[in-house]
Amino acid sequence: IVQSQYPFMMAFFWQRALLVSLAAAVSVYADMKLDCGTDFVTLVWTEGRSRADTSLFRLGNCFPTSFSATEAVFSVDFDDCDFRRIVTGDRMMFTNDLTYSSDSTPLSFSHPVVCAYERPEDWYPRLYAPIFNTYGLGDLEFHFGLMNADFSGPAESTSFPLGSFIPIMASVAQESHQPLLLFLQECVAATTPELQPESTLYPIIANEGCLVDSLVSRSKFEPRQKSSELHLSLQAFRFGLGEEVFIHCKLVAWDPNSLDNTKKACHYVKEHGWEQLDNSASRYLCACCESDCKSRRVRSLASGKRGMAQQAVLGPLTITDVNY
Repeated sequence: IVQSQYPFMMAFFWQRALLVSLAAAVSVYADMKLDCGTDFVTLVWTEGRSRADTSLFRLGNCFPTSFSATEAVFSVDFDDCDFRRIVTGDRMMFTNDLTYSSDSTPLSFSHPVVCAYERPEDWYPRLYAPIFNTYGLGDLEFHFGLMNADFSGPAESTSFPLGSFIPIMASVAQESHQPLLLFLQECVAATTPELQPESTLYPIIANEGCLVDSLVSRSKFEPRQKSSELHLSLQAFRFGLGEEVFIHCKLVAWDPNSLDNTKKACHYVKEHGWEQLDNSASRYLCACCESDCKSRRVRSLASGKRGMAQQAVLGPLTITDVNY
């Protein structure tokens, strides 16, 4: 790990790496020079004797800035290449991975890249601009945002202590339609604003409206104030602790007279089991929450059908461990 006094000093080090490819049964000797600047990093990987194609090296999702037969060079900002920022106590770290893979040879590896600094005294998590993410779909307008503790207004911060509640509101504007119920059908947390095949995910809502996080926490749906709104009190979890977290959800607006086990809002209550938010008598809709709820295609209201769906992303937000 490279350490420096942030933001005034750069840190340099040479790291000797012995890389072993089991598939090729060969050893590859290389040098890595890492220059951690105030808001950028320069990485130089030099091959000693290997068959590696230096153009195939990647730093996160970035291609080399330049390369030669024996050297790959990356000069990038921390805002690029999917660097992860972790802030704990008096430390601030930027982490990534240098990777190599080739279809023509079995040689492949991944090497951690870390720049560590003392946390600046004047550094604080950036404040949340109290603006909802808005998505238009046909004549409907979906909204998705963070709220204050009693859901009376937007949140003032996106930093939440571990174990506290993250108030989330989803809503749909539907002036020209019959009243629709809004559901959060699927939600996952990720450390990226876009879901990638290699993304690590934390399931929050699954199985067509089941708040699966409530099985291991005190997360719950709050009683509805309007049919077009859904309030979720999500207990802050350990996933992505100290990193920027994004919540990806599928919002569905649906005809309240055509509900089934794919259109529901269920949460788990200790010693009581699964409960349905909108009608306790219809808790049978939640019976599939721990098995498999059959899915139906969401169809368009414009053609006289029952509802519409919209993908939405909330974040970034940060979960902190006050006891660290």
